Amino acid sequence: MSIQFSDTTNYDGLIQFVERTLGFPRGYISGNTDRLKEWTAELNLALDKVMSAIFSADGRYQFDDGNHTTYPILTGNLVDGQRDYSFTEDADANLVLKILRVFVRTSTTTPYYEIFPVDVQSDREDIITNLADGMNTKGRPDRYDLTATGIFLDPIPSANVTAGLKVYVSREGSYFTTADTTKKPGYYGLYHEYLILDACYRYARANRLEIKGDLSVDLLEMKKEVVEAYSKRNPHDTLIMQNEPIIYE
Repeated sequence: MSIQFSDTTNYDGLIQFVERTLGFPRGYISGNTDRLKEWTAELNLALDKVMSAIFSADGRYQFDDGNHTTYPILTGNLVDGQRDYSFTEDADANLVLKILRVFVRTSTTTPYYEIFPVDVQSDREDIITNLADGMNTKGRPDRYDLTATGIFLDPIPSANVTAGLKVYVSREGSYFTTADTTKKPGYYGLYHEYLILDACYRYARANRLEIKGDLSVDLLEMKKEVVEAYSKRNPHDTLIMQNEPIIYE
């Protein structure tokens, strides 16, 4: 089942499961402002961990937290003579974790085309010359170097183009606040318990509780289940059969 953040009526929210798992009295967290702040932070840290596991397993299609209200596609304006463009967060201030694909268009009336990465630090000199020689050659961008959160285009754009740059990204999850009640984690509901186990395990470890070992075993098992679930192929992929084995492309 999917689990909402807090439910003081039916007692089946994440907060209430934490209270029961650790033997706290009912309302110990939900009824105390300071404790609710602390455990909101703990559950958000657990969300980071499960998101990391999902991203590592999600090799064929792009996962995004279901609570986000926009798609993980960002745009930026091309500026005549400007090589580098930074994408650190989306329009809702969610942190960008990784840039996946980059598209460019040379005017507002032409279609986007994809450009592909090169690595200034490791690729052959003849491949990266224009990026590193300081000559700032202008033209139609056809490749980019990714350094930190910056995209370095080559050649450098020779015109100003509104929304001339489009990038597909992965980004952090949609975090809980202390005011949340019905909000649920934005991934498979079968594995919402991961947040409870992770937050409780860290508390049990810090306070040397006997249930630490049991929580650790359950947490590792659920992490395996999460990785397995998200590593399965996208249902839109094409199934290709060979003699043996069956592979997905």
